[in-house]
Amino acid sequence: MLGILFVPLVWIKLTPYLVLTTAGLAFGMFLFMVASGMTIIFGLMDILNLAHGALFAIGAYLGGYQILNLLNTLGWVENGTAGQSMVSLLLAISMGAVGGALVGFILERLILRRVYGDHLKQIMITIGVLYVITELIKILWKPTAEPVLVPLSLQGSYDVFDVIIGKFRLMAIIVGVAMFAGIQLVLNRTKLGLIIRAGVENREMVQVAGYNIGRIFTVVFMAGAALAGIGGTMWCIFQQQVTPEIGLDNLIFALIVVIIGGMGSVTGSFLGAIIVGLSFNYAAFLWPKLALGINILIMATILLIRPRGLMGKE
Repeated sequence: MLGILFVPLVWIKLTPYLVLTTAGLAFGMFLFMVASGMTIIFGLMDILNLAHGALFAIGAYLGGYQILNLLNTLGWVENGTAGQSMVSLLLAISMGAVGGALVGFILERLILRRVYGDHLKQIMITIGVLYVITELIKILWKPTAEPVLVPLSLQGSYDVFDVIIGKFRLMAIIVGVAMFAGIQLVLNRTKLGLIIRAGVENREMVQVAGYNIGRIFTVVFMAGAALAGIGGTMWCIFQQQVTPEIGLDNLIFALIVVIIGGMGSVTGSFLGAIIVGLSFNYAAFLWPKLALGINILIMATILLIRPRGLMGKE
């Protein structure tokens, strides 16, 4: 499927495709930031959380919009030094993560805990939550698009042998890869990760061992929500604007990534995000009207071959 997109390379210069590749990898990492949280929540807690887009939007407004505007009054964003620009980005990401985690905590404790094990109710309730939070955002901020500032040192691009690489796109790739490595490290190399994985396999045995699995699962949900908040922060900075529907607009891409990778597989979501990011950029360059359709076709093809996705398990 992807091979079709590379056919024009035979007679067209490579430079545009190298630019598209870096842009596609960056877009893939943006998608992974939001899809990874959804994957963790489903894979470890068996919760279909379609309100994930709302957590994405919360991170965008609190981190990308609110904090950067506040820091700009101190002269750190549009006119700051390289160090101040990086600190501004770090604070924005941190605030986006905290905002997502806090809303995730409320969502899990007050609503989703009552519907554990019932996917139909989870889908219906979380869709409702998604639209309610979207409307609340319109009340708390504005129903129209708002500009988002980009830290000075992350503006512009690098020119590497005529290949244009946006500075913020490069930062997105670094953050996405670091996020993937961090998730794998926690889940596979720490005691907390061992307890979480054991709780997924046998909840009763973990409780007998003296661990409060309910609290642990709340922490897992908050971590997934925090990842969505980070994704929202990074995405709105890249887009240089934020709208109340930002979560709704990106939810379809996150779902495609999670389905391609396999529900519950972080590695699968990482690979799926790269596939979707590259395919969308190549298709948008060659056939703009088919950009989203190409990804849906890829998803359908993969599901025909592997019904549980690239790395999905029973």
